[in-house]
Amino acid sequence: MPNIKSAKKRVLITKKRNARNKSDRSKMNNAIKAFNKAIDSANIEEAERLLPLTISIIDKSVSAGIIHKNAAANRKSALSKHLSDIKSGKITVTVKKDNKTIAAEKARAAKEAREAARAEFRAKQLEKEAEKTAQKKKKTEKEKVEEEKPKKEKKEKKVEKVEKPEKAEKPKKAKKEKEEEKPEEKAE
Repeated sequence: MPNIKSAKKRVLITKKRNARNKSDRSKMNNAIKAFNKAIDSANIEEAERLLPLTISIIDKSVSAGIIHKNAAANRKSALSKHLSDIKSGKITVTVKKDNKTIAAEKARAAKEAREAARAEFRAKQLEKEAEKTAQKKKKTEKEKVEEEKPKKEKKEKKVEKVEKPEKAEKPKKAKKEKEEEKPEEKAE
């Protein structure tokens, strides 16, 4: 650890600059990786969009003094040449899949199959429920019809009952007349 004040200050400044340089270098490398990833996945439109952004980030790294201008020129040249070769057809891109990607695709396919099976099962359940409700409606309609039939029969019976008492009243009148006649006979 330095003892002199200016040396201490220099150590602090170097730490700050190293941190800034490290983050700028990381941004540049990440931009190059993103460009290469777009090319490897055969996404030419994305690579065309990323090329100017990547070149811009490399130029900023040169102005910050992170890499030498000739190294930057070599990197930019390599990126643009790779893209132009793919466009012209000199290089064909084969999409590489690692085990992790393959496993993820299998898991996605299995999940879709399970969801499709669930959807079929739900559809069958809904059909069964619809059939049950239709049968219940038919049963309730039949019961209503059966309930209405006895009501109609009861009404007819009531009509008949009303007619019967009228017939029964006539004999009662006759009995009353006979009874009235009897006291007169007794009186005589």
